[in-house]
Amino acid sequence: MEEFKTVRELFETFNYGDRINLDSITEIELEGWVKTNRNNGSIGFIELNDGTYFKNIQLVYDKNILGDEEFDKVSHYLTGSALDVKGKFILTPESKQPFEVQVTSIELEGDVDESYPLQKKRHSFEYLREIQHLRPRTNTFNAVFRLRSVLSMAIHEFFQNQGFVYVHTPVLTGITCEGDDMFHVTTKDKDDAYFGRKTLLSGSGQIHVESFCLAFRDVYTFGPTFRSEKSNTRTHASEFWMIEPEIAFADLDDDMSLIEDCVTYCIKYVLENCEEEMKFFNNFVDKTLLDRLNHVLNTPFKKMEYTEAIEILKKAVANGHHFDVNKIEWGMDLQSEHERYLTEEVVKGPLFLINYPKEIKSFYMRENDDGKTVAACDLLVPAVGELVGGSQREERYDVLKAKMEKANMDMDAYGWYLDLRRYGGCKHAGFGIGFDRLVMYLSGITNIRDVQPYTRTYKNMLY
Repeated sequence: MEEFKTVRELFETFNYGDRINLDSITEIELEGWVKTNRNNGSIGFIELNDGTYFKNIQLVYDKNILGDEEFDKVSHYLTGSALDVKGKFILTPESKQPFEVQVTSIELEGDVDESYPLQKKRHSFEYLREIQHLRPRTNTFNAVFRLRSVLSMAIHEFFQNQGFVYVHTPVLTGITCEGDDMFHVTTKDKDDAYFGRKTLLSGSGQIHVESFCLAFRDVYTFGPTFRSEKSNTRTHASEFWMIEPEIAFADLDDDMSLIEDCVTYCIKYVLENCEEEMKFFNNFVDKTLLDRLNHVLNTPFKKMEYTEAIEILKKAVANGHHFDVNKIEWGMDLQSEHERYLTEEVVKGPLFLINYPKEIKSFYMRENDDGKTVAACDLLVPAVGELVGGSQREERYDVLKAKMEKANMDMDAYGWYLDLRRYGGCKHAGFGIGFDRLVMYLSGITNIRDVQPYTRTYKNMLY
């Protein structure tokens, strides 16, 4: 009787050196999809992938075993066909693949017609964006979406192992956190009668999760967020996921320590749990990827004041370095090119840029004693620039209230947020990581449209 196996089980048994268990396997059954199919007239070879592992397993089908009619039928199975296979498991240490299956019977579960758009050739990312329902079947996107899954687990394990409470913050909200580029929610009547007030799709879970921070101490939210920016850059999407932890009795230094631990944990986790996928990214997407990630793991995270960074950038321009935005002045919002110069050319490693001008940062960030800056940080990394943004939150009721009034915010809508400062408030801090951008960083993929299962961007929403 055949023993049902997955490709992952077979490779993991082999990789762990458990040859005794492999030697005991004789007749097995596999289910999966054809990646390639070729034959020389009497012997054929199918690369089969069952979705459980990045690598394929080789099936060998022989005319002498299957017979002429069955052999001819199998030889015409097209790429993408779904198969149920039974056969003999054979170790092949002398070949490129460590083992193969000598087919004894094969059943076609799902046929593929000749219009199937994925063939044995390289397809451009632009083309594959038009068939997002099929692109997980390609090597690149199979690796990308396995990485997303494993990285999600890394996030939860990192915080759960430290006692953080996972909070599901609302998707529907009446307030904004990071600006006015928000989607408004309406019914078919196109009014606000359903909730009785203006309703938005959340752009951040931070403000809502703060209230849980002041009850549970250490919390995080990890979920979908939405922005209506009319932008078509490589890093902007209308729907994306955010990781947003919040920690009580903590200042900016505590926040940066948590950021560093989180980022390094995620890098180590995917290198260990997505080994084949990470090798693929390094070989076919970005040949510097593994070196860059290991460099971050082995390099101290440095800190630099925003004011010092401005002086360094001014000096670079004076010495002949050209930026697209070449006018450097205190109070400006740094561009990616400036951030990359600081992390790649100046410190040559990960860098926390701290204490930004208050005018370019959000209202909830704690004002420093100089009256000009806030206790904010951005983590900059080589090849990307900003990866994480965080801050100590303004815990002083009077200071926060004055900032909100100066910004003409709706005090009635944010009254509950101010309550957190009146009722047992304490110093606290937090940060946000764009999950999709973290996937980009860890894979070397340069466009956010190519790391999301179904992308939603300005003037483009398929499916």
